Amino acid sequence: MAKIVFFENIHPSARAVFARAGLTDITTYNSALSPEALIEAVRGAEVLGIRSRTQMDAAALAAAAPTLRTVGCFCIGTNQVDLKSAAEQGVSVFNAPFSNTRSVAELVIAEAILLLRRVPEKSERVHHGHWDKSATGAFEARGKTLGIIGYGNIGSQVGTLAESIGMRVIFHDLEAKLPLGNARAQPDLSILLGEADVLTLHVPGGRATENIINADTLKQMKPGSILINASRGGVVDIDALRDALVRKHIAGAALDVFPTEPKSVDEPLDSPLRNLPNVILTPHIGGSTMESQENIGIEVAEKLVRFIQTGTTKGAVNFPELSFEDAEGAARLLHVHRNEPGVLASLNNLLAERKLNIVSQRLHTKGGIGYVITDVDGTIDAAALEAVRKQGTTIRADVV
Repeated sequence: MAKIVFFENIHPSARAVFARAGLTDITTYNSALSPEALIEAVRGAEVLGIRSRTQMDAAALAAAAPTLRTVGCFCIGTNQVDLKSAAEQGVSVFNAPFSNTRSVAELVIAEAILLLRRVPEKSERVHHGHWDKSATGAFEARGKTLGIIGYGNIGSQVGTLAESIGMRVIFHDLEAKLPLGNARAQPDLSILLGEADVLTLHVPGGRATENIINADTLKQMKPGSILINASRGGVVDIDALRDALVRKHIAGAALDVFPTEPKSVDEPLDSPLRNLPNVILTPHIGGSTMESQENIGIEVAEKLVRFIQTGTTKGAVNFPELSFEDAEGAARLLHVHRNEPGVLASLNNLLAERKLNIVSQRLHTKGGIGYVITDVDGTIDAAALEAVRKQGTTIRADVV
């Protein structure tokens, strides 16, 4: 039975999925561990379930070798995993790109309405004994223009919700995307910045999007507009945003992610945006609802179970993708190898020497990694499996 280790209080829905599949050897840690403790905790595990704080770097992955077969990130992001090292070790990595879409989209729309109405600063003033009923600077969302940078799963959902409350939606994306509802693509980013009453960011992290909102792009934004970032912390130049807020060029902002985030509940956020009026700062909770956590638990656990039981890698972020197919033989061999010429021929010759007839075979490659699923009509015994593992191009081999 596969040994499974969960970190960071993963939702019980994940355990239920494994239990239905007969996989019950699960060890649970309610939080992320220090690097030293993590290395000890992952030894001997075949399956790891983590969230955003557990850092599966090269050292942690090496500590889990050679038993580790797969890692499930019970969240959208996979930055906490060294994906290249995982692939080179033959470890597939899965995530949940869809399950918290609605939760993030609802938070963005809620923040847009609150900021348009200047609710954060009004609320703060009431707490301090001021009864300011002025409507100055407070606006309805209806009729306003929402600009979306990044029209993927979350961005498009935000647009759909925005239209339902009467907003006009424009979006900018590097790839051609089919608009939903009455949303309109705007290829020229500067035009979108100048038209948007509310600008929301839904882009991936990395060098391509680092500080895309900076002093120059902030100047291009419509005076009195609002900025919302629930994507990645590194996409906004925080100091430039603070300056734009203080100068009142930007009327309000909401940030759920930050360039550097606290590592524990008791560590305060170090940000120049703290204590500014009409600024909402939330602790990376865009996808943190009970519904989304339950859905994430199910989505990722199902991917992990399918991989363990059938070898399918559909949805893996670092691995050649092979979709599910029913086994056609008596045994199924999962072979991860270096992507070099002649590997498949060598593997098939080895199986033929052992009188193992191939009834089905599927191969896919990604970068320097190849992955082949082979169904045979005989038994792959320990000696045959060891022979496959000793092939010069083999990274790992398993039988299911």
